[in-house]
Amino acid sequence: MAATETDLAGEQQRALREGCGLLDRSERGKLALTGGGALEFLNGQVTNELTDLRPGEGRYAAFLTAKGKMLGDVRILAVGAPGGQAGEQGPPTELLLDTERTALQALFDMIRRYKVGFDVELHKRTVQRGLLSLIGPAAVATSGADALGDAVEHANAAMDIAGIEALAVRSDVGIDLICDAAYTERLAAALVERGAVPVSEAAAEVLRVESGRPRFGVDMDDTTIPQEAALNERAVSFTKGCYVGQETVARLFYRGKPNRHLRGLRLSAPAATGEELHLGERVVGHVGSSVVSPLLGPIALALVRREAEPGATVTVGESAMPAVVTALPFTSG
Repeated sequence: MAATETDLAGEQQRALREGCGLLDRSERGKLALTGGGALEFLNGQVTNELTDLRPGEGRYAAFLTAKGKMLGDVRILAVGAPGGQAGEQGPPTELLLDTERTALQALFDMIRRYKVGFDVELHKRTVQRGLLSLIGPAAVATSGADALGDAVEHANAAMDIAGIEALAVRSDVGIDLICDAAYTERLAAALVERGAVPVSEAAAEVLRVESGRPRFGVDMDDTTIPQEAALNERAVSFTKGCYVGQETVARLFYRGKPNRHLRGLRLSAPAATGEELHLGERVVGHVGSSVVSPLLGPIALALVRREAEPGATVTVGESAMPAVVTALPFTSG
């Protein structure tokens, strides 16, 4: 008898939580920077400190307008020469930039516009590189990236899997593998042979929402300041030199209070992304990422005005469905 959608969803959630799920994320935007001035240049454009970045390391950052609003977020991977060790001394040979596809053009335009005068070459990698995500407690064992098992997020190392060269990257939920696009299907097949279970993006999104990590283009956009989306700790340095949008970000951090905060919503029933949230008669936000968790039921992320504090009940959309605002990450209690 054919498996039902419920059966398949349950199998995928078990793999993600107890084993190893496999998701092809090759559609993400990817660029690379090379040249002796790449690190100095990019450090002046993004919110996190990069000057001490060494091969085998990585950082998460945002890139902003002059008024401190987000144009996108980006994972920056410092790639060294083949055979090099993580954290080795000396500058990286390449900076590999991984971003949401919706933010790719803004990232490309920013680099192309401001790199004048720097020893920097910009390379397109979106079509040329595949990206496979291994998600779950068995991700390290399945990939064979044992050296990254205890590594911090964004640490990376070159490796060989079934004769295919790949860059293994530590993520918050497992291991990402970046390879030549021509070998993506072969690499995926080799990982399935090792026990990885193919999963849908929708299944993987449940874990992201449970952990409270926002996604650019869904939970945050070009009206968002990093602090509103709870990105300061992960993506912003307050000790580095100047970068685009720094004045607004620093002023809000040291002197102000953001008008909005990233919160969770415990929903009475599933809700659609974009639906209005009301506290009394006032619109206080919109539903962002919305999923049905096997542990928590229907939940969502939302940027809500600060008066909608954790514990408050808001109503969703025209149906006025009640939802409880909660701090992040979600807990099962």
